[in-house]
Amino acid sequence: MNTSTIEISLPVAESVTVTEDTLTIELSDGRSLSVPLAWFPRLVHATSVERKSWRLIGRGHGIHWNKLDEDISIKGLLAGKPSGESHASFKKWLSARKSSGARGSARRARNGRH
Repeated sequence: MNTSTIEISLPVAESVTVTEDTLTIELSDGRSLSVPLAWFPRLVHATSVERKSWRLIGRGHGIHWNKLDEDISIKGLLAGKPSGESHASFKKWLSARKSSGARGSARRARNGRH
């Protein structure tokens, strides 16, 4: 029996926009892909500055937010997959984030900055 294999080339990300409720990716094949930001809790809890601080990885096959320790694959987005992070992992990340934010605020207040 002969079988033929079809190679499918996935588009890559060319740009990313994150709003208060949506993650939108412009793809190399001309499509725009938008998903609810709620799919990615770390992005939901990020500041607007942190959301804008992304970079493409793997020649556009993924998106990385360094300060959020968040990676999102284009393949996963095209398949409709939200974040696979466990609730326990996210809770630990959020707790550490709140602790470091409180320390940073206290440090800025001590130094006379707001």
